Amino acid sequence: MKEKISNNIQIKNKRATFDYELLDTFTAGIVLTGTEIKSIRLGKASLVDTFCIVEKGELWVKNMYVAEYFYGTYNNHTARRDRKLLLTKKELRKIETAARNSGFTIVPTRLFINEKGLAKIVVAIAKGKKEYDKRDSIKERDDRREMDRAFKR
Repeated sequence: MKEKISNNIQIKNKRATFDYELLDTFTAGIVLTGTEIKSIRLGKASLVDTFCIVEKGELWVKNMYVAEYFYGTYNNHTARRDRKLLLTKKELRKIETAARNSGFTIVPTRLFINEKGLAKIVVAIAKGKKEYDKRDSIKERDDRREMDRAFKR
C-alpha cells in the first residue's frame, strides 16, 4: 500500500502581493533534480526576487533560490539556476499573450508540495501597483489588524 505523503511546505512570495495586483493564477509543475526536491521538502527555498519569463514557448522561473542539499555529493545542484515550469499549451498561450502586453508580468507567488509529493509553484499574471496603491494596501492591513485587536478584547 502506498502511504500519503503529508508535507506542509508552503513557501510564499509575500512581496508579490504587495508590489503587484494579481489578476490570474496558474499552478505549474517544476523540473527539478534529486537534490533540489530534497531541499524543498526540508523547506530550504525562497521566492524572493524571483520572476518568470516565456522563452521559445516555454515558461522558465529565474533566480529562484533552492539551498544546496546538505547530504549532497559532488553532483549537488547550483542554488540559483533557471528551472522550467510545466503547464498546458493553452495556459502557456494565455500567459504569453498577457506577458506581451505592456505593464503585465509573470510572478511566482507560492511554492508547495502537493499530496502526491510533487513540487508545484503558483504563478500569477500581475500588474504593478503604483505608490498610492501600496499605501492603500498598508492602510487596509493596519485597519484589519486594529479591528481584530478590538474584537478580541
